[in-house]
Amino acid sequence: MKFRYAMVCSSNQNRSMEAHFLLKKQGFDVSSYGTGAHVKLPGPSLREPNVYDFGTPYKHMLDDLRRKDPELYKRNGILPMLKRNSMVKLAPQRWQENAADGSFDVVFTFEEKVFDMVVEDLHNRDHVLMKTVLIINLEVKDNHEEAAVGARHAADLCQEIEAAESWEESIDDIVTGFEKQHRRKLLYTISFY
Repeated sequence: MKFRYAMVCSSNQNRSMEAHFLLKKQGFDVSSYGTGAHVKLPGPSLREPNVYDFGTPYKHMLDDLRRKDPELYKRNGILPMLKRNSMVKLAPQRWQENAADGSFDVVFTFEEKVFDMVVEDLHNRDHVLMKTVLIINLEVKDNHEEAAVGARHAADLCQEIEAAESWEESIDDIVTGFEKQHRRKLLYTISFY
């Protein structure tokens, strides 16, 4: 594979990790991140989420939720998700703190608010390399089923981008073809590192 990819959602738990898992399995050079202030997972009620700091190992979250209510978190899919995540990487990472990871060629976001945060963050960074980066938003609801569909769509787009002689010249056609085939609008822009 010729490009480096980043998958970004809010908490680096569901949407970005499902895509990271699938793309890694397919041999892509991929990383994943969240843009939120903290990692939030569903709790016993909407007003009682489980909140963790970025960098808290997935295994720690898994053990914590097993202690709290193993039946609830197994039934709502959180325990299997955390187990998958722990097989992909150690802990959730925050996009705004990823400068040491180097630059990416393509960044996928899975929510417009996250897209805006990534674009703003890149705009505010020192543009030392003046290297282009393609940022694509693929709007995906934050549930396990939609995350799986979103990951497959992201993988399809990555394969199209890889196959293009020059993504800079082909991106409009790639996006138009995707939108027609899947009846989903994509938001995209080009920024710099």
